[in-house]
Amino acid sequence: MLNEDPLLKRQLAQRPGLRLPGAWDPFEYALRAILGQQISVAAATTIAGRLVARYGESFVDDSGVERFLFPTAKQLAEADFTGLGLTRTRANTLREFVDATLDGRVNFGEQSLEDWCTQVTALPGIGDWTAQYIAMRGLSMPDAFPSSDLGILQALGSKGLKAKPKEALARAEKWRPWRAYGAILLWQSLKSGEQK
Repeated sequence: MLNEDPLLKRQLAQRPGLRLPGAWDPFEYALRAILGQQISVAAATTIAGRLVARYGESFVDDSGVERFLFPTAKQLAEADFTGLGLTRTRANTLREFVDATLDGRVNFGEQSLEDWCTQVTALPGIGDWTAQYIAMRGLSMPDAFPSSDLGILQALGSKGLKAKPKEALARAEKWRPWRAYGAILLWQSLKSGEQK
């Protein structure tokens, strides 16, 4: 499986005991993933902060500092996403996702990766990358694999060229049912400069 791939084998040797990270709140993680589509991490973090400041529940921590909890789907039921820095299309995607969560079209319960991706990509503005990324990081599904991720394509490329998503999928087929771990190892290979 993973240790049969030379690139992943090197990464596994450097990181024994690697675990798939998950999210405390899959709904929050899903919204953050949607906010982060096609923009920088910094921009997505800023927009998420605006969303939380506008709709999150505030509390004062032990040191007297006001903090905010990320809003729930119910708290966002009537939310107006204009003025947060989102495009109209992204705001509509957020609205659809919140509505679909509330009416049960999107469910965070136990299900297959395929079922998750089918229900989420049925919504406008959510493609396979987002569905797989949420499955991987928000729901801790070990076989999720965002094959069109730029970092993954870079790590699998050669001679400075990125791999194609179909090539990434084909290579990752051998990693089943642990493709999410493969994705993490590929991202880590970029940090350590150990591409293909």
